[in-house]
Amino acid sequence: ELMTGYTMLRNGGVGNGGQPWVLRWSSRIRLTWLSFTLFIILVFFPLIAHYYLTTLDDADDAGKRIFGPRTGNELCEVKHVQDLCRIRESVSEELLQLEAKRQELNSEIAKLNLKIEACKKSIENAKQDLLQLKNVISQTEHSYKELMAQNQPKLSLPIRLLPDKDEATFPLPKSHRSCRLHNCFDYSRCPLTSGFPVYVYNSDDYPFGSSLDPLIKQAFEATVRTNVYVTENANIACVYIILVGEMQEPAMPKPTELEQQLHSLPYWRTDGHNHLIINLSRKSETQNFLYNISTGRAMVAQSTFYDVQYRPGFDIVVSPLVHAMSEPNFLEIPPQVPVKRKYLFSFQGEKIESLRSSLQEVRSFEEEIEGNAPADYDDRIIATLKAVQDSKLDFVLVEFTCKNQPKASLPTEWALCGERDDRLELLKLSTFALIITPGDTRLLISAGCAMRLFEALEVGAIPVVLGEQVQLPYNDVIRWNEAALIIPKPRITEVHFLLRSISDNDLLAMRRQGRFLWETYFSTSDNVFSTVLAIIRTRIQIPAAPIREEAAVEIPHRSGKAAGTDPNMADNGDLDLGPVETEPPYASPKYLRNFTLTAMDIYRNWNSAPGPFHLFPYTPFDPVLPSEAKFLGSGTGFRPIGGGAGGSGKEFQAALGGNVPREQFTVVMLTYEREEVLMNSLERLNGLPYLNKVVVVWNSPKLPSEDLLWPDIGVPIMVVRTEKNSLNNRFLPWDEIETEAILSIDDDAHLRHDEIMFGFRPLFAPVCAWEEGNTLPCSMASEPPRRGGGRPRARAPSSRAVPLHALQYYAYLYSYVMPQAIRDMVDEYINCEDIAMNFLVSHLTRKPPIKVTSRWTFRCPGCPQALSHDDSHFHERHKCINFFVKVYGYMPLLYTQFRVDSVLFKTRLPHDKTKCFKFI
Repeated sequence: ELMTGYTMLRNGGVGNGGQPWVLRWSSRIRLTWLSFTLFIILVFFPLIAHYYLTTLDDADDAGKRIFGPRTGNELCEVKHVQDLCRIRESVSEELLQLEAKRQELNSEIAKLNLKIEACKKSIENAKQDLLQLKNVISQTEHSYKELMAQNQPKLSLPIRLLPDKDEATFPLPKSHRSCRLHNCFDYSRCPLTSGFPVYVYNSDDYPFGSSLDPLIKQAFEATVRTNVYVTENANIACVYIILVGEMQEPAMPKPTELEQQLHSLPYWRTDGHNHLIINLSRKSETQNFLYNISTGRAMVAQSTFYDVQYRPGFDIVVSPLVHAMSEPNFLEIPPQVPVKRKYLFSFQGEKIESLRSSLQEVRSFEEEIEGNAPADYDDRIIATLKAVQDSKLDFVLVEFTCKNQPKASLPTEWALCGERDDRLELLKLSTFALIITPGDTRLLISAGCAMRLFEALEVGAIPVVLGEQVQLPYNDVIRWNEAALIIPKPRITEVHFLLRSISDNDLLAMRRQGRFLWETYFSTSDNVFSTVLAIIRTRIQIPAAPIREEAAVEIPHRSGKAAGTDPNMADNGDLDLGPVETEPPYASPKYLRNFTLTAMDIYRNWNSAPGPFHLFPYTPFDPVLPSEAKFLGSGTGFRPIGGGAGGSGKEFQAALGGNVPREQFTVVMLTYEREEVLMNSLERLNGLPYLNKVVVVWNSPKLPSEDLLWPDIGVPIMVVRTEKNSLNNRFLPWDEIETEAILSIDDDAHLRHDEIMFGFRPLFAPVCAWEEGNTLPCSMASEPPRRGGGRPRARAPSSRAVPLHALQYYAYLYSYVMPQAIRDMVDEYINCEDIAMNFLVSHLTRKPPIKVTSRWTFRCPGCPQALSHDDSHFHERHKCINFFVKVYGYMPLLYTQFRVDSVLFKTRLPHDKTKCFKFI
């Protein structure tokens, strides 16, 4: 632009407007100068000022410093800073005090932590001391109660009442037909402590004895000889029994002659009170020859009764005696499964004389209903059953005409067709067996109906009885509705629908109950006679006789070696297993409820609904066994061995925390020529709480070594010698066993003390906590470790421990009631006794065992391989199972649905398992 202006000036200042260019140029010069001047002022003036101030601070006179750094005191002289300085000093002082106090508190906290640790240790020690004091107090209380009981008068048995020889007659009832126990039975001859003595007349001493059926007579005499209630002293007898039938018709005496002979019995005493007349029938055509005979106040037991003849609660309807002198072959009895068979129901019979002809009247069906005479429904029954057969809806077989000559029968009764074997073959193919009662409703029961019932129960055909007026055998003590269907005849048109509507489970339950009734009440002469006696004894409320104990022959032995303590046995942690018994062994109390039970539980025994406390689940009455012992499973307080207290270990369980008398248990150990293993097992029992004694069953014919020194474990050790080498000896009811609770164990089974006590705890008290391998997975628990090579026999399965709180009762059943074929099988294979006991208990209780696991911390180093690992061992056990199923007719074992683990075991879990449990 300057160049442009200069050029324009040289040109005379003329161009682009003339004068205005001069003004623009001058203004631009002023702006440039102004900008330069401001730049100089802003840059150089601060530098000069800074230099000047710095020069002033360098003066020697410190008092003339204005901008230089000053000391704290000098700053405090500043008025507005003095307050802040004071605050800083105060805060600094307080911080120093707080730091000192913090260090002091940390020191006190450390001291308190040390005191807390010391207190925790003191508390643990105090807990242990308290636990020991509680045990001492508990033992002291028991000792005090026992001392107080010894100083108090005991209730002794009453003096036995004996009847006078010149018995005074008591008031007669209005009629012998109205006889009942209260007016026709002399209770003075049957005191509670009498033991129920029964005197049986010898039939050969009287004329009618020659007319008796030889088989029935022989079977009856054999039964009488072995019965525990029979006495030869007629003066003390409670009941007198005379057998009058079955009689052979050609030699049968006239009714008047038989009546005269009965009245002339030496102990008849004018009216026959406390007498029982038994008329057994072996055939369906047995006649009711006692109908026209005056029996006075004597009770009558037979298979045929008219309504005017039968006295409820006084007379007894008995079953026919088919197997008079032979035991039934259980292997020939068909199995109870499959549930449904070829025919839904079957019936074979022929009616020789109708009701109309028997009444000598010919009236219509409607007229019979309107009149006083009973209506004959048989025509309607025949028509209905034929219609069902013709409908082809189900396979049924009904025949109302016999192919051969029918058996003799009473009027209006359906006669049996064919031979017994032919009838049984048809019933084996039938789910239900129809039993049509006589058309004359005045005939309550006949020998023919009883025979049909017997055969149906024998082969597992469920009886269907048409006629609700019927009095089935032992009807007042057996709940027949659990084994048979009793249907009124007017419902004949609904029978087919009813039979088809019953579920398979109910069918199997009824068949199983019928099988039990047949085995217990019908099958043998012993069962029939024992049933009759048990009914009378229970009616008059006399306790059953003690069951037979097995006499133990003791083997002398020396003891004195101090038993050591197994570390595995002593390591129980903080578990309180109970006090070690320092006093003499305490036996289970005897005669605790023998007499009150008969008064309190009779109604429940006969009529209560089946439940877990019934040893025989569906039957409220047990004549073959003592009825009182039946309720051991419910803890009613009966000790069957010796008639004592008993009750499924109830008192033992309550003693662990209850308020009833204390209880101990017995260890029964089976052994066979393994002295070292036996001694080690006995030593492991040292210090076991609640241990009463150890019964060693020496199962070898060779006696122990004379120099063998037995350990001293603080309780008696009884060595019992057996007659033969048999595994069945394990469950014999030895008389040396004085407690209710028993632990049956082999000599090489290794169980810890806490595991043993867990098996007997009140809440977890298994009936059969079997320890076995995979042979029976449905009811066996885990197998315990073994200490020796195999079982204490030459050939045997692995060991088990069997804690049974009612083992005394089960031992009696196993030894004397269970079919002999099972015990023979055990002896043959030297095996399977544990399975046999398991079958028995499951069959009786219909309950699975409680599977109880052992402590996971246990190890058994060095245990040799047992014989149970041999394949032949399991093959034998499978054969045993199949054989037992044939004997029982079904598989009684039940699946266990849960497992019981003790929380007291405090199982130590591996690290890799803890996550699983945390997740659960």
